[in-house]
Amino acid sequence: MAKTGKVIKKSFFDVKSSLISSKISLYGTTKEEMVGKTVNLDLTRILRGKNLEFKMKVKLDGENLVGEPVSLNLAGAFIRRMMRKGSDYVEDSFITECKDCNVVIKPFLITRNKVSRAVRNLLRTTTRKYLEGYLKARTSKEVFSDIMSNKIQKELSFKLKKVYPLALCEIRVFEITLDKPSESPKEKQHVKEEVKEVREVKEEKKEEVKEEKAEKVKKAKKE
Repeated sequence: MAKTGKVIKKSFFDVKSSLISSKISLYGTTKEEMVGKTVNLDLTRILRGKNLEFKMKVKLDGENLVGEPVSLNLAGAFIRRMMRKGSDYVEDSFITECKDCNVVIKPFLITRNKVSRAVRNLLRTTTRKYLEGYLKARTSKEVFSDIMSNKIQKELSFKLKKVYPLALCEIRVFEITLDKPSESPKEKQHVKEEVKEVREVKEEKKEEVKEEKAEKVKKAKKE
């Protein structure tokens, strides 16, 4: 007779998220099996047509499965629909800091009309400066929530209106990363100045040592 193996029952496990109100369920054998899995959610219906993909990583918090936010990505199809003839786009990508982690953020802007390179550069630099200040004052979860509610995009669009009016102001990518933010030109200059000061101190010490040796030689000759 053939041996009958033990049947492992599978069931659905609920995953809670502080950012998403809709029910999320994963199919498996145990809760422990679900830990570390990545969940991709399409938020198009929730956000009324905006093709935003939300990625979470499942963790075990006590007896509950919790989805920790990892990234938000705006679909290329949505951006292509928003593009119009006679307009320009401005994009950027950089690593910066939130209160609790480092993140990659990629803003995407579409102007109402064609603009010069100088205007595009000013839009890019103004956007980066604003976002760096905005993110440093908030946790990553707060920024995830602000992007999904369109809060950060509205405030940024109002800020950039003084430079040039926009047809679209969006965050194309927001993702938690382990990489460190690159140093700004001011920080690099500060580091160069510190290195220069260290070198000058070392040179002074060398001169002092030489002078002390010369004095010892003179004293030895006199004796």
